[in-house]
Amino acid sequence: MSESHHDTSRPNFNISTLFLQNSDDGKTYFLKVHAPWDVLATYADVLKVKVPFKASDIPKARQDPLSWVTLPFRLPERIMRPEPDYFTSPFDKAKMDFFLIHDKETFFPPSTRNRIVYYILTRCPYYTDDCQERDKTGIKRLLSNGTYTSAFPLHDVSCRYWKKARESRCENERHLLYKHWARFLTFYKEQPLNLIRKYYGEKIGIYFAWLGFYTEMLFFAAVMGVICFLYGVLSYEDNVSSKEICDSKIGGIIVMCPLCDKKCSYWKLNSTCLSSWQSHLFDNEATVFFAIFMGIWVTLFLEFWKRRQARLEYEWDLVDFEEEQQQLQIRPEFELKCTNRRLNRITQEMEPFLPLPSKCARFCLSGATPGLLQICLILACIMGVIAYRLAVYAAFASIMKDSPTNHIQLVGSLITPQLATSVTASCINFILILVLNFLYEHVAIWITDMEIPKTHLEYENKLTMKMFMFQFVNFYSSCFYVAFFKGKFVGHPGDYRYMFGRWSGLRNEECDPGGCLIELSTQLVIVMAGKQLVGNVQEALLPLVRNWWGSRKARKHPEKVYSRWEQDHDLLSFSQFGLFHEYLEMVIQFGFITLFVASFPLAPLLALFNNILEVRVDAWKFTTQYRRTVAAKARNIGAWQEILNVVAILSVVTNAFIMAFTSDMIPRLVYLYAYHPGSEATMRGYINNSLSVYEISQIPAPNRPDESENPTWYRDYRYPPGHDRQYSHTMQFWHILAAKLAFIIIMEHVVFVVKFFVAWLIPDVPSEVKARVKRERYLIQEYLHNYEVERLKLQLSQSLCFSTETASLLPSESPDKHHILSECL
Repeated sequence: MSESHHDTSRPNFNISTLFLQNSDDGKTYFLKVHAPWDVLATYADVLKVKVPFKASDIPKARQDPLSWVTLPFRLPERIMRPEPDYFTSPFDKAKMDFFLIHDKETFFPPSTRNRIVYYILTRCPYYTDDCQERDKTGIKRLLSNGTYTSAFPLHDVSCRYWKKARESRCENERHLLYKHWARFLTFYKEQPLNLIRKYYGEKIGIYFAWLGFYTEMLFFAAVMGVICFLYGVLSYEDNVSSKEICDSKIGGIIVMCPLCDKKCSYWKLNSTCLSSWQSHLFDNEATVFFAIFMGIWVTLFLEFWKRRQARLEYEWDLVDFEEEQQQLQIRPEFELKCTNRRLNRITQEMEPFLPLPSKCARFCLSGATPGLLQICLILACIMGVIAYRLAVYAAFASIMKDSPTNHIQLVGSLITPQLATSVTASCINFILILVLNFLYEHVAIWITDMEIPKTHLEYENKLTMKMFMFQFVNFYSSCFYVAFFKGKFVGHPGDYRYMFGRWSGLRNEECDPGGCLIELSTQLVIVMAGKQLVGNVQEALLPLVRNWWGSRKARKHPEKVYSRWEQDHDLLSFSQFGLFHEYLEMVIQFGFITLFVASFPLAPLLALFNNILEVRVDAWKFTTQYRRTVAAKARNIGAWQEILNVVAILSVVTNAFIMAFTSDMIPRLVYLYAYHPGSEATMRGYINNSLSVYEISQIPAPNRPDESENPTWYRDYRYPPGHDRQYSHTMQFWHILAAKLAFIIIMEHVVFVVKFFVAWLIPDVPSEVKARVKRERYLIQEYLHNYEVERLKLQLSQSLCFSTETASLLPSESPDKHHILSECL
């Protein structure tokens, strides 16, 4: 801990302290806190810390015969398993001879030691007996009132992370983590999870275990996505629809209706040749298979993670942790703010509580109202971006008004007005997302604090749900708009729909001539890739620059002047919400690659590349740029598990709707099997079949551009002019709509049936782990029983020795000594 140079009150710690004044600036004073063995043993008993009492005799699982394949990706055994496997039991100070205490200095691992010290500091009072301010408790309050500027556990003392320590007794876990984990050159190696857990604690260990497993599973999704993309590339020449669009004798003679009022001119269909080819790369038969595959993949990922998590719970002694966590991690803020008391029926002790009326009022005032306002702000920003798209497209169209109708391109031969509008709108939308995230992060913390959650677990869960709901709306709303709303409410020539009414002149957007799927892919790539790029810059460059600037003077001094605790103090502090942001970033990415993966099969590949970098950046950041975090225990990823389950279910629905309503697959299949000309199933003539005719003379004057060829075409299934039901939907439209709805129902049912079957088939806890847990519990009871019997025999033998000495002073007719012993036993 460090404090400023002014006089401050000191808490009365029941642990050893050493006051250090040899700071580089001469103004900062350090108070090094040391917990002696008696303190560690006492609080290990209070916290029921599990410690080893016997080496495990359970045989290890048989080695996989194909394990040689993964040999290049493995780390040395001493790194992967820095400690032998033991049977463990909750520590009991009264039974210290029962446990395997070879060396008291190393008996408790570093993460356990700093967790015990932090537990003491957060509950240690610093008021005097005659003081009335009983709320003066804990290091958190001392930090908030400025008594101390910071409090943190030290990294390995006397050890530099970039080179091995000279002293053999020096703990060098940090150096091992840097060498085998935090360097990018080791990106293909497995993570030393046991060493991470030993150094940083179970909570951080679980995060990296989940991130590593998620990255491994992404490999299979990325491979399948690349195969689907290659199918689109290889089937390029078989795309009859694109050939008809590009054909000068078909697409070159079809004049299309203007895409906006007055300012937009007529255009010829073959000007969309390039976008139709681009759309085919993602909108083909393989995309349906990939969407179904991803629905099954996400189930396999979640189920296999549960099994992996169950193994970690057993290996890290977290199987019985839930009850301890709920009882021991009551927030000090809850105790201070809740003055009402009531009897706990379980512990039979008085505890603080928040009355139900007060809880409801706090939720309504601090939770629902600000959250609703934030969502409304997001929707307003989306509407603004849509208005921007409409206005800018009209501006582009006015620039092109005098160009020939067969040249709709704006810049060169690749960028159309709609593509230029879509790209710039996506960039603006991404900037708004970042700004809104920055604003809402502080709002969400304030809202959660106002609700006064009782435990740390409840606080984290509430904050997690609030932030994810906001991020869900913030990041995905633009993609939902392009996928399910854009181009669906356009109307038809002569009866168009307008965004804010006809007076606004902002006609509802139509899809890109190549289809809305290519625009959805563009939106997804910009937002997803932009978020990953900004995230990596924030996580890698900013800590490096800030630490370099903060220690630019002191790092020139020798080690004896620039001490290890000063070097740690100059590092960045990892906030209590740091791990929360890491999870949130990955879960948002998980939503991108599942909710909209049907529009961009290469999304898992982008995520895989990002996560390979993310694992090493996070490892480097924890090891070199941040102070050592206070160790915390966690048996799972918490509320994120339920969020992932919800996203997995929702992804099946969204991908089914994307394939039905955003893709052109269903109209093509209906034409192929029901409306093709002649007796042979063919896609020839599909383009003409998917277009409808409108008489230019019937277009209202305010919407009509300059004179041009007559008639014009537009994309829809409507009867031509002169028909009894002119401009109303044809029967083919209703057939296509019925086919879309049938496809959604069939795809959802097939995927959900397979998902639930796979979830039922794969147990959450491996049978091997269940057997090991039962075996260990049985052995613990057996060894405890034998220990108590041996201790009782020892006590009786000692009492017998005392009784025989006394009996020698009694008359000779006293009972036989052996008879007395047998009666006692």
